[in-house]
Amino acid sequence: MLVQFPDLEGYKFEDLKIGMTATFSRTITETDLRTFAGMSGDTNPMHLNEEYAARTPFGGCIVYGMLTASLISAVIGTKLPGPGCIYLGQTLKFTAPVRVGDTVYATATVKELLPEKHRVTLTTQCLVKGNIVIDGEALIKVPARGE
Repeated sequence: MLVQFPDLEGYKFEDLKIGMTATFSRTITETDLRTFAGMSGDTNPMHLNEEYAARTPFGGCIVYGMLTASLISAVIGTKLPGPGCIYLGQTLKFTAPVRVGDTVYATATVKELLPEKHRVTLTTQCLVKGNIVIDGEALIKVPARGE
């Protein structure tokens, strides 16, 4: 017997259309920064030491780029295409710094449908105050009906 989990089902490949979009947002906190440092092992003072970071071109601490980029994973894994999809690849271009207290809006938009292998190319962006801070593309495998 196949057990169904309706609350955990994302879009099926057949339901996706070019132009569909979804957004996930989060305000980055100091706790997020410290937790990411502990989890990743990345203790670069650019992210953790205000005195050090103040002497850099950024003039203070900035949020880890990969912490910000992880919000793209959140929108893809929870909203579009959602649960059941598998990440195959991601390009990232970091265009501006993110600071603690910034609200990041991660968006994913269906760019291309590749039916032969149930793959989808998504345009991905993270924005802060309307400015793009990360720009990229993701390649995702999406379950088809009956899979």
